[in-house]
Amino acid sequence: MENPKELLNAQAHIWNHIFAYHRSSALKCAVELGIPDTIQKHGNPMTLQDLANSLAIGPNKIRSLYRLLRLLVHSNFFSMTKLVDGEEAYANNINSQLLLKDHPCTLAPFTLGMLDPSMTEAPQYLSKWFQNQDESVFHVVHGRSFWEHAGLTPELNQKFNRAMGSDTSFVSSVLVTSKDFKKMVEGLGSLVDVAGGNGTMAKTIARAYPWLKCIVFDLPHVVDGLQGNESNLEYVAGDMFKKIPSADVVMLKWILHDWSDEHCVRILERCKEAIPSNGKIIIIDMVVDPQAQNNNHFHAQLLSDMEMMALNVGGIERTEDQWKKLFLQAGFNHYNIFPILGIRSVIEVRCL
Repeated sequence: MENPKELLNAQAHIWNHIFAYHRSSALKCAVELGIPDTIQKHGNPMTLQDLANSLAIGPNKIRSLYRLLRLLVHSNFFSMTKLVDGEEAYANNINSQLLLKDHPCTLAPFTLGMLDPSMTEAPQYLSKWFQNQDESVFHVVHGRSFWEHAGLTPELNQKFNRAMGSDTSFVSSVLVTSKDFKKMVEGLGSLVDVAGGNGTMAKTIARAYPWLKCIVFDLPHVVDGLQGNESNLEYVAGDMFKKIPSADVVMLKWILHDWSDEHCVRILERCKEAIPSNGKIIIIDMVVDPQAQNNNHFHAQLLSDMEMMALNVGGIERTEDQWKKLFLQAGFNHYNIFPILGIRSVIEVRCL
């Protein structure tokens, strides 16, 4: 028989994974209740009773609120301090500050979008998908792709778009402070943001680099009626699989991970046709690195890869070797990876 201590540790390990969904459920609950915003508005650490009063939570559920907060503190979303009188009080930290609804880099919409039941239900059928011919795990549950389902479900579509918008705001605000990124666009005259949605990324870039003409390129129903206040920003409708507007730089932010290798090569080929001989592609996506020094980042990459497998046909978070293979197949012979966005990187691709 195995060592009893090892058996018990293994049991705890299994339990931690079985019930891990309660961590994301608690996180979602905190955002929906507005706990970070309530603490922020209060201005000081809040006692359990003050927090319950502000959230209109009845006396019969105060102990349950304490149990929720205990998990969230353990998960490093809030800090707990003791007041002069010895009473415990809760305060925001850097993680919960990113969940504030009015934070310029808020991830609150991203949290609610990714934890929508239609997103979290699909992984429950992963084993069934492995044993049948459905295109994706999402197909097992809904009988259609995620994109088709979102198009037919307005509430989900809006929630997903808000999620992507908040993620783009977060990434773009960090990106334009990077000296590496500034060097990538210095001396160039134009940039097209492929599948740029409502233009959040392009607007930030256009404001930071006024010499750069920026184009938001997306499907007609996405960009119709949109316009920016920036003189160096415009919206263009089209299909990235057919033709991409000409520019010195083509940007693909969190696009290629949604697609199979075959589709990615086609997109990259259209990008190559859109840029001049001295042009480049800038890809913002994950580069999965099993040797990464930051295990927290690597773990997040693995979880995102499972999300891609569940939602998309051929969706995948790629390693450097997998990226290199795509670039060569599309006719590019040079790339640089800049790990400047945490779990994601900026990849500069061109021909020399």
